[in-house]
Amino acid sequence: MSRKQQAFRALAALAALGALAAVPAGCERKAPDQAPASASAPPTANPTPPRSETDSKGEMVLISGGRFIMGDKAQADAPPHEVSVSAFYMDRYLVRQDQYKAVMGANPSRWQGGSNPVEQVRWSDAVKYCNKRSQLEGLQPCYDLRAWKCDFSANGYRLPTEAEWEYACRAGSTTAYFFGDNPAKLGEYAWYDKNSGGHPRPVGQKQPNRWGLYDVCGNVWEWCNDFYKVDYYQEAPSQDPKGPAAGDNKVLRGGAWRFSAESCRSGYRYNENPGYSDVCFGYDIYGFRCVRKAPSR
Repeated sequence: MSRKQQAFRALAALAALGALAAVPAGCERKAPDQAPASASAPPTANPTPPRSETDSKGEMVLISGGRFIMGDKAQADAPPHEVSVSAFYMDRYLVRQDQYKAVMGANPSRWQGGSNPVEQVRWSDAVKYCNKRSQLEGLQPCYDLRAWKCDFSANGYRLPTEAEWEYACRAGSTTAYFFGDNPAKLGEYAWYDKNSGGHPRPVGQKQPNRWGLYDVCGNVWEWCNDFYKVDYYQEAPSQDPKGPAAGDNKVLRGGAWRFSAESCRSGYRYNENPGYSDVCFGYDIYGFRCVRKAPSR
């Protein structure tokens, strides 16, 4: 090879390196918290829901208030009825193990992995996390940990009410699942018994709902603030219902990695003792996400 040819190849290599350096990092891989381009917003939301990045690294979505038909005619304890919900913020993702450990100093999960949803958490563990996260961010905690009561006027973090959870899950839909009535499509949106491989999965790997919420069905059951009562829907107020004043069990929603497609229906109700702690009987299927009240306009 002549010196002229060698020089030409060297210049070509330098030019190629310069071209690579000029490519923005974001062009190589989409950020994990970015909703797919095909995701659309519900009728009451903007095409791109407002986001709020909290100090404890939990990205939230503003869920605008509205009316919807809550319940599932296929379930005896969930007769459909109209409910109005005020605006609130909700975590885009389930609380991850690394987030929980950063706030609480320990990770109780059976299926270890920083990006996995935290599990093996009781209802009381979840509300303690809410209070601690609030304190770390200079917000007013919502929970009285002696009476285990929630102050809904506080500006800190809390668990969603059952009505808030279903309103956020449905995202304007009226079908059995937020994506339609066909359970054959569930694998695109959720980890459940047919595709999970027998354990929970890292958050945010499936498609979100139309609000941009990930894993809102499947992966792990989500604790709600409400006590469970079989016939509560028949006596509940139509505006911002908060559940019965007392009870033995707390409501969980959303289905989980070792449950069937039916449990992932938007209106499906589940409940458990808030202090339940036997791993062998499913404690590793319970997780949560947080909400906050939205400022008054």
